[in-house]
Amino acid sequence: MNDWWQATFPQGRQTLTITDANGYPVQIAYGEAGTGKPVILLHGMGSWSYNWRYSIGPLSQFFRVICFDAKGYGFSEKPLSRREKSGHQIVELERIIRILSDEPVAIVAESLGGLVALALAQEHPQLVAQLVVINVPIFAERLPHWGMSLLAQIPLEIVQAIDTLRLANLFAPLVREVMAIERRNVLFDPSVLTAEDVYWITYPFIEFPGTLTKITEEIQIAAREIDNLQANKPNLLSQIQNNLHAINCPALVMWGEQDSWFPVSHGKKLHQCLPNSRLQILPHCCHDASTGASKQVNAAIIEFLRN
Repeated sequence: MNDWWQATFPQGRQTLTITDANGYPVQIAYGEAGTGKPVILLHGMGSWSYNWRYSIGPLSQFFRVICFDAKGYGFSEKPLSRREKSGHQIVELERIIRILSDEPVAIVAESLGGLVALALAQEHPQLVAQLVVINVPIFAERLPHWGMSLLAQIPLEIVQAIDTLRLANLFAPLVREVMAIERRNVLFDPSVLTAEDVYWITYPFIEFPGTLTKITEEIQIAAREIDNLQANKPNLLSQIQNNLHAINCPALVMWGEQDSWFPVSHGKKLHQCLPNSRLQILPHCCHDASTGASKQVNAAIIEFLRN
């Protein structure tokens, strides 16, 4: 199978080194295409840059598109010797932007990436020129999937032991089949997910030890945040919710009309909380909008960012 990075970006996969939220150097994988206004594409939980495969080409005709794998995801480094803190992705996104752009960027972010982008726009408004968020877990009351709930309960040491033994690689066909079923469940038209898509979506889990551990760690952080929110204890989620009014950059909120993870009412509420926003509901679209409604998503992004 052809190298996706090489086939997608003129310079293939590149790397940069940032200091992460724990103060350690970490390598981040990224690619870029096109020229002009810098546009950062930010993926969601359990995903990586490949999730933007239908957007990179169309958007790079108008903008300088930068796509990176967050720490612990995809082809980026997966440090296993230290535990993550809630909000670490916000710190790391800021440092990535400062390295890659000398001007404010437009951020296009899906699912958990959208939550990170909203927080960044609150904490560092000077870095964000425009904001596009899609199907964001901003008002989540629970983890949206049974598999996430299961991983949230398993001690991380057990997951890391499984990861170290490379059981995902040993049972690669089964891993691909299970993940294909789950990814099709968040698509309005499951047939759009090809065999090549399944190969690349599952590639980091099968080939890179540490992927499952880091994503489980992120799920457990998310579970604690939601639990603390429900119990009225200090949490990052409520901080972001309570400061949405402070985001003044132009924002486009897109939401899948059939999103079963986070209902469209959450998108309407988010739009009402953002003072300089507009809302676009995506018909015939579930949670995975970047795959399942890519033409609608790309057209809306281009129109919004150019105007």
